[in-house]
Amino acid sequence: MSAERLLDSIETPSDLKPLDAGQLRQLAAEIREELIKTVAVTGGHLAPNLGVVELTLGLHRALDCPVDKIVWDVGHQSYVHKLVTGRRERFGTLRTYGGVCGFPKRSESPYDVHDAGHASNSISVALGLACARDVVGGDETVVAVIGDGALTGGMAFEALNQAGHLGTRLIILLNDNEMSIAPNVGAISSYLARVRLDRRYRRLRDDVESALGKTKIGAAMVAAGEAAKESVKQLLVPGMLFEELGIKYVGPIDGHDVQQVQNAIMWAKQNDGPVIVHAVTRKGMGYAHAEDRPDTFHGISPFSIETGKVNGSGGAMSFTDVFGISLVKEAAADDRIVAITAAMPAGTGLTQFSESYPNRFYDVGIAEQHAVGLAAGLAHGGLLPVVAIYSTFMQRAFDQVIEDVALQDLHVVFALDRAGLVGEDGPTHHGVFDLTFMRAVPNLMIMAPADEAELTNMLHTALKADGPVVIRYPRGKGAGVPLPESPVVLEAGRAETRRDGDDISLLAVGRMVGVAEKAASLLAEDGVSAAVVNMRWVKPIDLEAVGVAARHRLVVVIEENSILGGMGAAVLEAISDLGADVPVLRLAVPDCFVTHGATDRLLAEVGLTPEGVRGAVLGRLMDLGGGTTVSTKGLTYERESDRPHSR
Repeated sequence: MSAERLLDSIETPSDLKPLDAGQLRQLAAEIREELIKTVAVTGGHLAPNLGVVELTLGLHRALDCPVDKIVWDVGHQSYVHKLVTGRRERFGTLRTYGGVCGFPKRSESPYDVHDAGHASNSISVALGLACARDVVGGDETVVAVIGDGALTGGMAFEALNQAGHLGTRLIILLNDNEMSIAPNVGAISSYLARVRLDRRYRRLRDDVESALGKTKIGAAMVAAGEAAKESVKQLLVPGMLFEELGIKYVGPIDGHDVQQVQNAIMWAKQNDGPVIVHAVTRKGMGYAHAEDRPDTFHGISPFSIETGKVNGSGGAMSFTDVFGISLVKEAAADDRIVAITAAMPAGTGLTQFSESYPNRFYDVGIAEQHAVGLAAGLAHGGLLPVVAIYSTFMQRAFDQVIEDVALQDLHVVFALDRAGLVGEDGPTHHGVFDLTFMRAVPNLMIMAPADEAELTNMLHTALKADGPVVIRYPRGKGAGVPLPESPVVLEAGRAETRRDGDDISLLAVGRMVGVAEKAASLLAEDGVSAAVVNMRWVKPIDLEAVGVAARHRLVVVIEENSILGGMGAAVLEAISDLGADVPVLRLAVPDCFVTHGATDRLLAEVGLTPEGVRGAVLGRLMDLGGGTTVSTKGLTYERESDRPHSR
């Protein structure tokens, strides 16, 4: 298809309104084709977006955006929204450096109301917008689009409670596809399933009150008071959960019927208070591979459209896989070990564990705070919980880490996946703050492996330790290092010297150790002898290793974490405590939100590559040498401002 596509005529949501039913079906098919074609090349969240095509079209036909406001929960289902709000021509740049973001982005379009990336916050934000509208005298419609997976998060219910209490005019569009990333779990999921399966629901909702009044028993109940009547309604009508919170309920409707969605939103707009519209959709709709494997196609790397297989998936194991394999082996030897995840068993490498030890596995849904609180209780009960959560999502449970675990010095292991820059998902998902906030917590020990073998040893070490332990490791493949047959316990707070050197010392942690080793080889060509130290432990820091490093002309700290408060800060504190006098160059992620793009490109952007380290070191050595220009391999630095990668 080329310029004759109906999709090519859609520049704004207003272009959707004149379309008839046949044209809407054609447009939906073209959008699905565009989604599949683009994500097959760029990677991204395919299944969620295939499931909301008609829902998005119906929503925009009922609204007048950007005057009306749509707040997308998580935002990974906003691709269709982007296609019909002026970003169609650039859609092929999805998730690439400088291209269209994979999540809502206010700086990208006036149609994107709120930058999103974490779950369960949409109702809160939308309620705030609605309250602000009422204060300033506006009349726009505000809609929160939230999935049933995100509805498992406590923040969503905090917002529902407040919305019902305030009675503010607000629409909540519940996209119910029975999935978050993995199949949903918990009582809320079961409740929505009962509502979905009750074909008589809408008629019951409309008829039950009048029916009560037509029977002798019912009439007596009505006469006796509202409490009796409401209790009977609650027995008969499952949707009364929301009604009891003060939120009118509409549904369930077919989320793949544009007209049904449009009609429901139009009806909801006429109400003075909050309304929840319950739309049932199918994740991956319209692409067989995604329908069959919606969890795999939730977020997928570039793939073959014909086979559905990810391109170039061979090579070294990922850190995630290594963690999963290692934990299963540890669990075989220690039946106290239990594993906890927040709706991401596959993403955190726990699928094999869940299959091998189903009675020792807990998927709590999108509820990181509860995950850590649950771990505290399990530890109190004599078990050994391992909490596997992405670094970016652990931010949501920081209070529980302090109050429920560390304060009581409980033996809980936190496995933080996706630490560092994660690439195409961008600033909402980069795990570059965990060293900073975790370092501040007493009793907590923190490790970061340089390779796969070290991750295996660190997990073993954490399980044999006392008190809470954090292991943080990056997204993606390891270095191809074979795993040890029998893991060993690493000495707490003890670094490893990987290379000796006389001039400078490179102190690195995590996958930056490999970067430091390559940088040292480059520096050797420039006549600079660099020692390389794999710090291993960020807390406790190895004071002896720092002391040895301080005897060099320059100490360079390299970490894939924010430059504020991470290992660089720990080294500076240690040097101060030791009373040493040595210049320190900190190379880390700058104090800003890093954009989206390929991880290698982003690492180069912030100077965390062998070449970037080399350039920054040569520049600093030039300063220390009294201003002598250093010029090698085409890199010339004459003053501090010339060095973009120096921190």
